[in-house]
Amino acid sequence: MMASKQHRKPRCGKCQTPLPMAAYATPVELTDQEAAQVIAEADLPMLLDFYSPSCGPCRMLAPVIEKLAQQFFGRAIIAKIDTSTNHLSAGRYGIRGVPTLLFLKNGQVVDQIVGALPEGALIAKLDNFLRT
Repeated sequence: MMASKQHRKPRCGKCQTPLPMAAYATPVELTDQEAAQVIAEADLPMLLDFYSPSCGPCRMLAPVIEKLAQQFFGRAIIAKIDTSTNHLSAGRYGIRGVPTLLFLKNGQVVDQIVGALPEGALIAKLDNFLRT
């Protein structure tokens, strides 16, 4: 399955039964070319991680983002944008430092975190975001 479509709740092509994909979920890696469309069409709330591969705190946060993709599969879209190669998206959202996490609903930013939070704090923040 293409990463940019994993949030569309995969189903069996024959009987349309939902497939248990949570264990295989990974963050959706977005580029400048597809980010605006994926964000606009998202039918679930989204956590968008702006990162750089050369950033130490971003590398520390990466395994947490991977876990969130599995833990919140079907409830939220967990996506990432590499700011070292996707400057337009970073500019569109005014990203000045990485890691920056944006919380989006209906394509609109409703919250933001700059810097790496501990795993427990980030899970609590995302849980709370999904309840509001």
